[in-house]
Amino acid sequence: MTGTPATSPAPAEVLKIVLETLEDNKAEEIQTIDLKGKTSIADAMVVSSGRSHRHVGALADYLVQALKDAGVVQVRVEGVPACDWVLVDAGDVIIHVFRPEVRSFYNLEKMWSAARPAERLAG
Repeated sequence: MTGTPATSPAPAEVLKIVLETLEDNKAEEIQTIDLKGKTSIADAMVVSSGRSHRHVGALADYLVQALKDAGVVQVRVEGVPACDWVLVDAGDVIIHVFRPEVRSFYNLEKMWSAARPAERLAG
């Protein structure tokens, strides 16, 4: 079969899918961090928590399936065996799913939400 290769959805659509999937599957404390202008690795980061190892693993599975169903190509996942902290890389959107204790230890929100250097000078 020939044709044009499938293209991934736009970053805003990927973010919408991620947030809906996390909400539908009872992720806790979902936070979106805008990365534009802070790094070139992605446009957005989503940080959320699961209640247990099993919940963290299930959330990651639901995310991967939803992203693949939406046509996101090359979704990568790290951390599934332990399920303390699972990273789902969907290209322009990076998703972290933590157990609450691990999330508070690493505190990614504080690190990535810090003002950009130009914003600190202007503020």
